[in-house]
Amino acid sequence: MNRLIDLETYSGLKFDIRYARTDNFLGEQVYALAKAFLLKHVADDLYKVHEALRVHGFGLLIFDGYRPWSVTKHFWDNSSDHDRQFLADPEKGSSHNRGCAVDLSMYSLSTGEAVTMPSDFDEMNEKSYPDYPGGTEDQRRYRDLLQETMKAHGFKGIKNEWWHFNHHTHQNWPVMYLTFEEVLNQE
Repeated sequence: MNRLIDLETYSGLKFDIRYARTDNFLGEQVYALAKAFLLKHVADDLYKVHEALRVHGFGLLIFDGYRPWSVTKHFWDNSSDHDRQFLADPEKGSSHNRGCAVDLSMYSLSTGEAVTMPSDFDEMNEKSYPDYPGGTEDQRRYRDLLQETMKAHGFKGIKNEWWHFNHHTHQNWPVMYLTFEEVLNQE
């Protein structure tokens, strides 16, 4: 079985784990730890994206990876019908629950600052669509660079979140229910 790997073991990645704080779409802390995990083969492919972006002067900024099923259910149960169009139905489970999805952006290697995209992470409106025509030319160019580089390394985006990517193997893995503490105890 492929194990969940702590993304902090990959050098150069930056983290903004908002679900471990209250500055997220629910306004409450849902993760006990500010951690991001992925299955090992997914994490390895993600790091190839990070390395590919270096030549453009960027690194990856991680918002979320593996998500316990209980959190997916909590999101669904505490969200409006409008927001649910941006969420996975817990009846089906999500790629996050399989350790095969990542929410991310980029940061500038020269400044260390997050790149400004056409929307913020988890902004649940049309600005979050990967084909949203608004925002500045630079914001669209950064978003498109991220999309293209992720696709070139085995990830596929979704129609309504520029920051969300599923690894091409996501359907091959079961939904997992492990808490972050349980994941860390496996290592």
